[in-house]
Amino acid sequence: MESEHKIQNDIRVALSKHQCTVFRVNVGSVKTPDGRFFSAGVPSGHPDLYGFRWSDHQVFYIEVKNEKGKPRADQIKFHEMLTKREIIHGIARSAGDAIRIVEEGLIGYGFSKEDWQ
Repeated sequence: MESEHKIQNDIRVALSKHQCTVFRVNVGSVKTPDGRFFSAGVPSGHPDLYGFRWSDHQVFYIEVKNEKGKPRADQIKFHEMLTKREIIHGIARSAGDAIRIVEEGLIGYGFSKEDWQ
């Protein structure tokens, strides 16, 4: 089984070759000198990758999962918000999935209620 990290890198390369700009999301926590934790990054549930098509500047979001990965509750909530706004997004388990999501302008590809019920 391929790691999500490898799939993510394959997607970034493939979408770049398909006239898209792609950004990888970085998140994490940092301990401050006084012992508190500071969370850096995007909101909880934000997809792993986002970007835009060069042709029409249409924004897209890609959640990367391996063949067995399932979306978490916060990812489902983010998906529901994107769906309400008709924003291109989906779960990609391969570079081919990501290309399909972006090129066909799919909304919610790979999200299935059966996966999280």
